[in-house]
This record gives sequence, C-alpha cells and structure tokens, in this order.
Amino acid sequence: MKRLIFGLIPFIIIACNKKPNNQFELIGKTKDILDGTVLYLENTSSGTAIDSAVVENNSFHFKTDLTKTPVQVVLNTKDFSHYRFLWLENNQMTFDATNSDFRNAIVTGSDEENLSYNLSIETETLPRDERTQKEQEFVKQHPNSLHGAYVLSVYSTTWGKEKTKELYDNLSIENKRTEYGKKIANYIKLNKNPRIGDSYVDFEMQDIDGGMRKLSEFRDKVVLLEFWSSSCLPCRKENPNLVKTYEKYNSKGFEVFAVSQDTKRESWIEAIEKDGLPWPQVSDLKGHENTASLIYGIHAIPNNFLIDQNGVILEQNIHGEKLNAKLDELLN
Repeated sequence: MKRLIFGLIPFIIIACNKKPNNQFELIGKTKDILDGTVLYLENTSSGTAIDSAVVENNSFHFKTDLTKTPVQVVLNTKDFSHYRFLWLENNQMTFDATNSDFRNAIVTGSDEENLSYNLSIETETLPRDERTQKEQEFVKQHPNSLHGAYVLSVYSTTWGKEKTKELYDNLSIENKRTEYGKKIANYIKLNKNPRIGDSYVDFEMQDIDGGMRKLSEFRDKVVLLEFWSSSCLPCRKENPNLVKTYEKYNSKGFEVFAVSQDTKRESWIEAIEKDGLPWPQVSDLKGHENTASLIYGIHAIPNNFLIDQNGVILEQNIHGEKLNAKLDELLN
C-alpha cells in the first residue's frame, strides 16, 4: 500500500502544477458611460449573443466560456451609440477607452486583434487603391492569420476571382478550413464573372411562393437581371422608376428577374409588397453569399445586367432614362 501511495505522489504533484487552460476574460474601462448601461458581445458571423455586462463606475467585466477562438465580435450598447469590433481569444484581455472614444479603445491580449487594429490604422487615411494594395499584402504576408482570411472573404468579389485565388492558395490549411476559407472557396468555385458581350450564366433559385425559377425561363425576352435587397436604400429609391419602366415595356417583351440579397424572408416580402414590385423575385436568403451574386461577381448593390433575346449581356448597371432608351432601341 505504501508503495502504491508513493507511486501516486509524482502524478498528484504534476496534476497540481499543471497550468489550467487559458480562459477568455475581458476587463474594460470606459469614459462618460452611465452606470447601469448594458454592454453586449455578439458574434459577427452568426449574429448570436455571447454575453452581456453592466457598466459600473466606467468599468465592466466579461468572463465567458468561448467554445472556439479567435472569434470576431462586436462589443456594443443596445442603441449602438458605443460599439467596437474586435477579435476575442482565450486569454485575459483588457479594453481601455479612458483616453479615447469607444471605437478606438486600446485592446490587449489578442494577437488577431493587434493585427486587425494595426492594419486599420495603416490604411484608414490611404486612397482606395493604396488601401487595397496594403490589405492584399497583409493577406499574403499573414497566411496563418484568421483576420487575413476574414479580409479576403470580405473583399473576394471586389478583388476578383484571379487575385482571390492567388491569395487563397497561399493561406494555411487551417485557414482554408475555417468559415472564412470555405466562403472564399465557394466564391472561387461559383464565380463566372460574365461581362458585356458574354452570354448570361443560368441559375435556379426559390421564388416568394417557394417554387424554383430559372433565368433561362425568359430567354426569348429582353431581361433585366436585377440585384437588390430590402435594406439597400439606393435600391428602394430606384424601385419606383423601374416599376414605371416595367409597366411601359413589359407587354413589348421586357422582363425583370430580381435576385434579393436579403437574409430575412419577412423583410424581403414586405419590401416587395410596399414597393409594389410586379416582376419575378428569387432569393436563397444568404445575403452577400447569395449564389447568383457570387456567380455574377456582385460586390455592391444595386447592380444589374441587361440581357437580349439571344442571351447576350448588353449592359451592366443601367438605370433610369438610359435603360428606357436602350429598351426603345431593342423593342421598337
């Protein structure tokens, strides 16, 4: 028995001396925020709430189990009068906004957050072309950084398939397996990037009644393939003009086939009804990850493609009187 007890002692000592796994903790200091104000942590990818904390004496404290890190979140008040996007890791982190506004608080304890913040500081005053170059260099130089994969997933449709594939191929295997890596791979797989003079690319998607509709259903007509969403204010502002155009030319062989980048069916249907949109509508409710948007390389809305009766793309991003003049030419 004594031998057994003595034999266990080294294991007990090792167990007692073993360091516990890192655990996420965020200790924060704010400025001019009222006591009792609630701060929320929300996962930016899933939109789910992670935790909340109450500000007292311009201090707050989160100590939460994070199942997977690094994870990008937004830290915000309920009305978003104060907010900050940041990367959390399973470490003790600090947030100090005593000498700055909330969005520019000094955050420690996360390597990904340091990379993200430094990149934003380097690029915030640069012209667009220089900013893009810096961001692309960052992705190339940090193949193991989750923030690098995130940046590439955000700008893939803007940077185009060729550049995106070049940067994606340089990512680590681990990053390719992340949600951001999978989004990039899906874009590369789907994107056809048709341009003026090319034939349209067909696709099938669900309409507002749950049926499946194809762009090719309208191949004998002049079709405006319209990309929009209920939350896109320029799209909604243009809708009344497009309704007038539709009423004038639909009987002459003109059709609109609209693809929504909405994520909520209720918002999508409400906007269709409120704006009185009579043309066929489809959506897979995947937002910017909408399949048709990836196929056509849409990185900003409103956007559209005008397709003739032979399936050839004649114009892109055409609106108002310019659209009417083109329809007069094609249909009269």
